[in-house]
Amino acid sequence: MSIVYLLLGGNLGNRENNLSQTLTLIEKDVGYVQKSSSIYETAPWGIEDQPLFLNQCLQITTTLSPEILLKTLKKIEDQIGRKARDRWHAREIDIDILFYDDLIHADDLLTIPHAKLHERRFTLMPLQEIAASYIHPKLNRTISQLLDECKDSLEVNIYRNEEAISNSLFLSS
Repeated sequence: MSIVYLLLGGNLGNRENNLSQTLTLIEKDVGYVQKSSSIYETAPWGIEDQPLFLNQCLQITTTLSPEILLKTLKKIEDQIGRKARDRWHAREIDIDILFYDDLIHADDLLTIPHAKLHERRFTLMPLQEIAASYIHPKLNRTISQLLDECKDSLEVNIYRNEEAISNSLFLSS
């Protein structure tokens, strides 16, 4: 059984519903969700002229290999309705593998740990909530340290939609 950290995010359609459906499909097809962060509303990265994102980090356990995990997550994105678009454009849902145990892996399809997570406040803030003392296997820094050192100044705030919050509470820890 492997421990995996994921980042969910999207800014098109019913953002709350897309996150909720994604959580359901992850539990059905990937593994057990051990922890989930609060939902954060975040400024877009890369291309600023688009709607705000909702982001959430998960800690899951899975028996899937990294390659099968990636394929399964891409199928879930398709089920939620993600359309192919250029990098950093608006999207219905995006699921990134941040960490897979302490694996360090890079090929044309998959890089673990996620190559840019330490540069992105929208990733580090929800990740710190569920894994503050987790040590990045490549950078040898905790998530809290990475957040303290992060130069990204884009706005990241806990999302205050009460309905979305109540729907995600059953996964919080």
